Amino acid sequence: MKNIAVILSGSGVFDGSEIYESVLTFLRLEHNRVRYQCFAPNIDQLHVINHLTGEVAEGEKRNVLVEAARLARGDIKDLAEANADEFDALIIPGGFGAAKNLSDFAVKGADCNINPELVRFARAIHQAGKPVGLICIAPAMTPKLLGNGIQCTVGTDADVAEAINRMGGDHQTCAVDQIIVDTAGTVVSTPAYMLAGSISEAASGINRLVDKVVELA
Repeated sequence: MKNIAVILSGSGVFDGSEIYESVLTFLRLEHNRVRYQCFAPNIDQLHVINHLTGEVAEGEKRNVLVEAARLARGDIKDLAEANADEFDALIIPGGFGAAKNLSDFAVKGADCNINPELVRFARAIHQAGKPVGLICIAPAMTPKLLGNGIQCTVGTDADVAEAINRMGGDHQTCAVDQIIVDTAGTVVSTPAYMLAGSISEAASGINRLVDKVVELA
């Protein structure tokens, strides 16, 4: 049975993993009858957002791994323990945690840095020719995460597209229900809530992405 790693970045769209995107990913993986294991880095979040007001919760601190455990129902491991040899593919759901906790893209844009444990694991997967799926804002990490010249998408956001291209990526415009598969055939991305207006719209692209990643694995 194929075994897929899913990397989470917290819990909640504004400071962690987008919950709907994550759950849709889990559900589609189960529909494909593959195993999956969740991971998250054992680090503090950049900040905590009050999801009712959208404002920073001053003085509050949360751990990415502890928060992501909410999404994974406790079945999650420290990203530092992830071994690429044990997995056939990798998927990273979106949410601002990808741009705030897995990287600092939200703060530095094209000058961003990526979490070193994520780079270690993702590059090992990619360099072994195994597929990597990136959802929503997560594809913004592609050039610094996996290398230059890789086609990817966040949909139609011109500013993010420009930053991806500045970093050495090759951004492709994409509709919410479609996916972009890079020319080497190992990196798959979809816009999800970068464009989606509903959970069903997000699902239309995420389901295609998961199906493609499983097919390539």
